[in-house]
Amino acid sequence: MIDPSINSLMKRVDSKYTLVILTAKRARKLAGGDDKLTEVDSDKPVTVAIHEINEGKVIFKRTKDSYK
Repeated sequence: MIDPSINSLMKRVDSKYTLVILTAKRARKLAGGDDKLTEVDSDKPVTVAIHEINEGKVIFKRTKDSYK
């Protein structure tokens, strides 16, 4: 079982694409030396980023409405 589940992560974002982009951007920052915003047993940047998103410590903000 994946922890956190994809269902809980999808409650934080509007699409799977957004989740992937948000995770990748945060993981790059963590790999570059940013401090963790959550306590997790792993040091892997993607795992830490996923947990931060799930806890609501990393969020996204849509800057323009591209659905018009």
